[in-house]
Amino acid sequence: MTTRGSKKWASPAMAVLMVSTMLLSACSSKEDTASGNAGSPAPATLKVELFDRGNTPSGYTISDSYLTRLVQERFGEPNNINVEFVPVPRSEEIQKLNVLMASKSEVPDLVFTYDSGTFNRYAEQGGLTDLTELIDEYAPNLKKFLGEDTLAYGQYNGQQFAIPGRRLVLGKYAGYVRQDWLDKLGLPAPSTTEELYNTLKAFKEQDPGNTGGKVIPFGVSLAAAQYEPLIWSFIKPLTEEQRYTLTQQLGSSDYPALLPGFEDALKFMNKLYNEGLMSKDFGLDKDKKQLWQSLQNGLVGFYTEDAGEPYFTWNDFYENLQANVPGASITPVDTFTNDAGEHAKPAYAPNAMYVMIPKSSSNAVAALKYLDWMASDTNLFDIQFGVENENYTLVDGVPVVKPDATSDITDRLYNFGDVAIIVNGKFAGDDAKNEAAYIAQTPEKFQADMKKSVEISNVDTIQPVRFGHPIEAEAKYGTALADKFQEIIVKLTMIKPEQFDSIYDSMIKDYMASGGQAILDERTAAYKEMTSK
Repeated sequence: MTTRGSKKWASPAMAVLMVSTMLLSACSSKEDTASGNAGSPAPATLKVELFDRGNTPSGYTISDSYLTRLVQERFGEPNNINVEFVPVPRSEEIQKLNVLMASKSEVPDLVFTYDSGTFNRYAEQGGLTDLTELIDEYAPNLKKFLGEDTLAYGQYNGQQFAIPGRRLVLGKYAGYVRQDWLDKLGLPAPSTTEELYNTLKAFKEQDPGNTGGKVIPFGVSLAAAQYEPLIWSFIKPLTEEQRYTLTQQLGSSDYPALLPGFEDALKFMNKLYNEGLMSKDFGLDKDKKQLWQSLQNGLVGFYTEDAGEPYFTWNDFYENLQANVPGASITPVDTFTNDAGEHAKPAYAPNAMYVMIPKSSSNAVAALKYLDWMASDTNLFDIQFGVENENYTLVDGVPVVKPDATSDITDRLYNFGDVAIIVNGKFAGDDAKNEAAYIAQTPEKFQADMKKSVEISNVDTIQPVRFGHPIEAEAKYGTALADKFQEIIVKLTMIKPEQFDSIYDSMIKDYMASGGQAILDERTAAYKEMTSK
């Protein structure tokens, strides 16, 4: 053996062999690195739709944020998957989704919509992956989390074509009234439709907010939360057959255009409008901007909205109102009553958005594993609540948002609802904790009223009507009829009372000719089939 420095070498022949082996190994290593193998297969790519609401905080992009990094670290890396988030503008989601689905090659592996008609149309056209057997094999935790009742909303002709998100908060609406105005006039909080009408008249005639004649007794926009509580309170008691056949589901909501009492509701709105008791230009306020401005400026005495809406910190409406009008206060009320004296109002179905895997995707298994991961361990909790003692503290097992958290901490979760697509609402563990956590999202000074508004939203609720299979005419005509429904509301509210009857008849006739009759016929046939079994 010869020695060179501190290394020992064998015979010349052996040395040549060793050097050759080292060179081959080095070349092989370089080739593996260049090709991305490096001893393991190249990562797959899973594309996931993500709503872009135009509210991404500084330092993040819609596809690169605290939550997208969390997903990649906890799910992507252990599974050798690059999770790529594909932004879709929230305001154009259906149009954009239609374009993506048509392209096939550009559509993400996971897409979603709140619109049942869009889901049914994709399923009918064969554009979605059948998940019936795959979910049992690859997503057992997800299946357990959602439950059979929720999963049923994603079935088409008995096959599972969508994963419906689980909706935790089923109550929709509450009323809100200026308590300081009531106190100034010595009035109790209105608790019936008649009492509300008298309160609105008092607000207009006595102007307790000293608005200089700008008072808006009843704030209304062209959004469902502003007119649905009123309209549904006028609907007459229905037989089972009427509920199933006369209700029309347009998009994700039931519409009462054909239900007895709908005409009476519009006559009442017409009365309020012609007496100057509601927002004058509500028909132009489709995005609620004018309503929010009027509310913050202290001009509105009463309005209806989603449960708890005024109290969330992201809204800032209530804080701004109190800054603009010292002493202003709002209290939740349950006002609209039907003929039976009940505070009837619609509730949400137990499903939220429809999460779908396009038929063109080759990553159905990875997509289901991703959803199953979200339903496992603490992943969903951490996406929704963040980091303990930074974003929240635990109080009796309920996560409570830290009021002193800095913006860089709160910004982590700015779009948690759009990432946590298997659920609508914050899931804290069980129903009681979920409600407590929902209320605890608001500042402590608002939590009593927040709780009251949630309780109101769950009183005398009207449950959605659902057949065991989709109504094809609703998917075909739903979008156009939803627009016509709003046209009916606006025009019949704003016309002179003496014009009401004739214009109501003509507009309903047009509604029926534009698809309403087709939906009625199909629902009637479906009801007969359902009851004959």
